[in-house]
Amino acid sequence: MKSILIKNGIIATLGAKNKVLTGHALLIEDGLVKKIAPQKTFKGKYGKVIDASGKLVMPGFINAHMHFYSTFARGLGKAEPSRNFVEILNNLWWRLDKQLTNADSYYSAVIPLINAIRKGTTTLIDHHASPFNITGSLAAVEQAVRETGLRAALCYEISDRDGKEKAKEGLDENSAFIAACQAKDDNTVKAMFGLHASFTLSDETLEEAAYRGHKLGAGFHIHTAESQADQIDCESHHKLRVVERLRDFGILGRQSIAAHCVHVSEKEIEILKETETAVVHNPQSNANNSVGIADITALTEKGVLVGLGTDAMTVNMLEEVRCALWLQHLKRDPSQGFMETANALLVNNAVIANRYFKGLGELKAGFAADIAIIDYLPPTPMDASNFAGHLIFGISQATVDTTIAAGQVLMENKELKLDLDEAEVSAKSMELAKKLWKKF
Repeated sequence: MKSILIKNGIIATLGAKNKVLTGHALLIEDGLVKKIAPQKTFKGKYGKVIDASGKLVMPGFINAHMHFYSTFARGLGKAEPSRNFVEILNNLWWRLDKQLTNADSYYSAVIPLINAIRKGTTTLIDHHASPFNITGSLAAVEQAVRETGLRAALCYEISDRDGKEKAKEGLDENSAFIAACQAKDDNTVKAMFGLHASFTLSDETLEEAAYRGHKLGAGFHIHTAESQADQIDCESHHKLRVVERLRDFGILGRQSIAAHCVHVSEKEIEILKETETAVVHNPQSNANNSVGIADITALTEKGVLVGLGTDAMTVNMLEEVRCALWLQHLKRDPSQGFMETANALLVNNAVIANRYFKGLGELKAGFAADIAIIDYLPPTPMDASNFAGHLIFGISQATVDTTIAAGQVLMENKELKLDLDEAEVSAKSMELAKKLWKKF
């Protein structure tokens, strides 16, 4: 890989000790950050020089909970109106996912991945479902990830809702894909063991998933107490709260993600903390589905690691973090939740991602050269102490100019630099979506 020097920009390193640097340049070599130093010290010849004048240089954003497969629902008006979360699943998502082919899964992934590049998002943790085309579906999504040059952790959503045979096929798909990723052992695509939610999983399936996942050394990715319906089902059928049930089956842990956690008790929060399970907040989705607002302020105060995802509502993490803040204010009051929300995106998502990948979410020597360069001239003083304020109230309204992942320039001057033809991809996606909609 050729070296890249980024000069004349304001550099925000992020990490546990964020630094906001002016008069510095950043050198990339072999897909990694080689050096950040005063600009005058760089006097050599470089393969490429990027002039970031009038721009902010910062780590690429991380989306800690995503569903690529939902792409084909965009504009779909055939679902019956839904009055609650379970009706939304039955009327829309569980009808859509049954129709997906592996080709659909590939194009459903390519579209949001291309858009992620436009929004400076370089790593996504995805949760896939296509119950009548399970085998090979994760390989199809992986192809899309590798062709776009981004990073992703993938899993298949195991559920008993379509019968034992489909649950078994989901178990096999996760097992095979995890083993394949471990054999490749690269820093581009990782695998987790996917599970839908407690209320669609039998004890038998949970036990088998836990056995396989632990044998493979993989973490689990599961929707957790997203709706009150999940808790009601668990208490009715198992005499346990959702987090208690997942703990008892060995699903929780440092490598696992509990998405949502809108309806968790103090005892469940303590279990999440004790097991070091990451919680991923998805505020726009929760508001859209009218399931409630997760109390990430309380979760953070109790020592739970809370990250930020989009649940496929967007790939724009700056849009998501703003919504998260407004909803925390609505849930509590305007004096609370600011840093908890900002840190979910700026700090905690990197901590979560680095449980699977290496060197993400911070610009420093030896870390991945995953970078977003954003048009931003601060109109007021900006340093590490107030960077979050600039991010939420200013940078979030700016445009991403250049996106780099693993040292590869994927977009520059707002133009994609991919081998993929975006127009052709969109045309093929539309063709497939039309076929799917006819079957819906």
